[in-house]
Amino acid sequence: MREAIMTSKMSILGLKKKQPKTFKVKVITMDAEMEFSCEVKWKGKDLFDLVCRTVGLRETWFFGLRYTVKDTYAWLKPEKRVLDQEVPKDSPITFSFLAKFFPEKVEEELVQEITQHLFFLQVKKQILDEEIFCSPEASVLLASYAVQAKYGDYDPNFHKPGFLAQDELLPQRVSYQMTAEMWEEKITAWYAEHRGIARDEAEMDYLKIAQDLEMYGISYFSITQNKRDTDLLLGVDAQGLHIYSPNSKLNPNKSFPWSDIRNISYSEKEFTIKPLDKKKDVFKFYSSQLRVNKLILQLCIGNHDLFMRRRKVDSIEVQQMKAQAKEEKARKKVERQILAREKQMREEAERAKEEMERRLFQLQDEARLANEALLRSEETADLLAEKAQIAEEEAKLLAHKAADSEQERQRLEVTAMKTKEEKRMMEQKMREAEQLAVKLVEQSERRLKEADHLKQDLTEAKDAERRAKQKLLEITKTTYPVPAYSTPPPPPPPPPPEAAEAGCDAASMRLDFKDSDMKRLSMEIERERLEYMEKSKHLQDQLKELKTEIESLKLEEQQQQQASLYSLRGDVRQYAQPHYAQPHSNVSMPSTPD
Repeated sequence: MREAIMTSKMSILGLKKKQPKTFKVKVITMDAEMEFSCEVKWKGKDLFDLVCRTVGLRETWFFGLRYTVKDTYAWLKPEKRVLDQEVPKDSPITFSFLAKFFPEKVEEELVQEITQHLFFLQVKKQILDEEIFCSPEASVLLASYAVQAKYGDYDPNFHKPGFLAQDELLPQRVSYQMTAEMWEEKITAWYAEHRGIARDEAEMDYLKIAQDLEMYGISYFSITQNKRDTDLLLGVDAQGLHIYSPNSKLNPNKSFPWSDIRNISYSEKEFTIKPLDKKKDVFKFYSSQLRVNKLILQLCIGNHDLFMRRRKVDSIEVQQMKAQAKEEKARKKVERQILAREKQMREEAERAKEEMERRLFQLQDEARLANEALLRSEETADLLAEKAQIAEEEAKLLAHKAADSEQERQRLEVTAMKTKEEKRMMEQKMREAEQLAVKLVEQSERRLKEADHLKQDLTEAKDAERRAKQKLLEITKTTYPVPAYSTPPPPPPPPPPEAAEAGCDAASMRLDFKDSDMKRLSMEIERERLEYMEKSKHLQDQLKELKTEIESLKLEEQQQQQASLYSLRGDVRQYAQPHYAQPHSNVSMPSTPD
């Protein structure tokens, strides 16, 4: 009975005690995604604090949780419950953890490293998405710091061309101006100059350059200056409020610094900016969307509060954070120095090790070469000994050949002397033959002259004979004239026998004398001519024989001289360059000449 009563009591207590309802939240930071299970009663501050604790962030005043509402965005209000705001009804509800307010000077206001890192990632994304205008030169420099923060110091052995191909480093507007290889070359050139810069320092340098860009940290909203439709842009940042033309977000038409603003009032769609100087005109503008008006008011209040906070003494919490950050930076600096020194020592040790290994390999190579040289020296010594023996034998052989060559030279000299003597005698014979030929030529010329004289005498004798015959006829006609009869005359009386015989004898003797002389002279001339021709032919044959013999003697002498010269040169060459045996080959003695 008692057990039944206890069971009923426990069931009643269990019905009364209900489990709290929860909802899922997904928070997206710049480098991570987180999911939380939140209670229904949680306010925006509870969720924001949970995210900050999870991230490890203490500089919470710069950040907020942003969500999307229809065609605009809104920031989660810390004082209201999460589910009471116009958050999406999805499960999980998605929020973006982003910087809501930007510092005036990043190097002075951003204390924690995580704060710097989140700002670096957000500003980098805004530049790449072209929400912040950046020139090509500044884009390359910023990209080089981003590469330094991601990859560390540049190492040409590790960072080969193309190592940035998968990284998004430049806005699309800039990257189209040159090829990816050209941009990578420019970025790498700057990246190589950042050696020794740590990741947090590279990110801070990135933010220092980015904060000088015209669109850095500005939130833009479309407004009108009057109820009609003069379109303008309102820019809210850490410095104040700025009015822009719709087509220009770089140069404001009018600016209202926070230090010159006395009050900002908001009434539904109308905003009123009252300057601190009462003499200046009040500026009014209009915005048609209620959510945008609330967002503008939130940003104005938050930026103005931070503006005033910067001009006051830092709170204890901020002072502690700065002191801790300073100590942390000093500690990290010391650690980096120690790490750099250890890295340097390790590199030096590696270099020394490589040098020792290289020296060891070099000594091993030298030892191997020395052993090989020693073996070669031993083989060379054996070979030289063998060559010396061969050289000695060849020297003896060459001495014997030299003696034979000397005898051959002497024999050739004797032969040459004999040849010269024979040549001299032949030349003498040839001179005698030439002199004989000259004499014969002179004799023949003399005989020719005599023959000419004889021919002339013969001609003269013929002429004298002809004249004598004519005179004889004339005398004959004068002694016995012939009368002119009509009838043939009678034969003349015969002369006296004595006179007739005397005349006939005289004429016949004269004729016989002339004919015999002519025949004799002709025979003598013909005989001399034949003798001259035979002698000339015989002399020409002798001259030809002498020339042939002289030419053969000269040719034989030249051949003997060349043979003796080749023999002497061959002996000298063999003596100067003896035949050495090749290593590990059979030694062959040179054969003696026949």
